[in-house]
Amino acid sequence: MSNIPENLRYSKDHEWVLVDGEVATIGITDFAQHSLGDVVYVDLPRAGDSFGSHEAFGSVESVKAVSEIFTPIAGEVTEVNEALNDTPEDVNNDPYGAAWMLKIKMANPNEADGMLSAEEYEEYLSNQ
Repeated sequence: MSNIPENLRYSKDHEWVLVDGEVATIGITDFAQHSLGDVVYVDLPRAGDSFGSHEAFGSVESVKAVSEIFTPIAGEVTEVNEALNDTPEDVNNDPYGAAWMLKIKMANPNEADGMLSAEEYEEYLSNQ
């Protein structure tokens, strides 16, 4: 089974969220990067951009396909992981660490509570 850290929340679109106060760090899961194959390019928004829940904020291009990435939480982008411009392969190598994609100041900090726990996400994957 995929690597699913207990301290994160998950979406059915295979994004993860780490909540720290009113800021959420967002990336794609190990399952998602594995499904994509070798990532060659990541297209991310700019700081200051705002997104609603489940709105596409960028895309990940792999040798197989281009896939949109969705923000599971509404808010304003405060920081973008610019390092992924130079090292998109971090998405494959370290999806929960070096390959975080953006940080959002959450419009509603309780929104993450409605996301899947690690156990629920693992169960969701096993039913796919």
